[in-house]
Amino acid sequence: MKWEGTSCICVHDGKILMVLQGTPEEEKKWSVPSGGREGNESLEACCIREVWEETGYVIKIIQKLHSKEGVSQGIDYKVQYFSAEMIGGSSVIQDPDGLIYEIRWVSLEELDTLVLSFPEDREVLCSYLSQVKI
Repeated sequence: MKWEGTSCICVHDGKILMVLQGTPEEEKKWSVPSGGREGNESLEACCIREVWEETGYVIKIIQKLHSKEGVSQGIDYKVQYFSAEMIGGSSVIQDPDGLIYEIRWVSLEELDTLVLSFPEDREVLCSYLSQVKI
């Protein structure tokens, strides 16, 4: 069985939306809002829900950007990355899993220095943020 999920690349005023996350016993690391698909929801609906739960922001999907597949801890996974525009809401952690500790809009310079949950994402995130004029 393959785990499927989404990640959201949302840029506002030249900064990318990031969350500090981790289980209580592990080191907290930064990631774009992301999570697993529930039931028969579309990948777009999953992305919108995850951003809302983790950050309190309402987004509109712009387009599919990138996908990543692999095996982690013996589980096959596929993650679809979407670009999105913030259209409402406000910064508030509502994560039902209790894994989010901080929400921040991050500049390109800061993104280069953060410890990421998925270090392989740094190139994709930095490339996108450096090209976007939102």
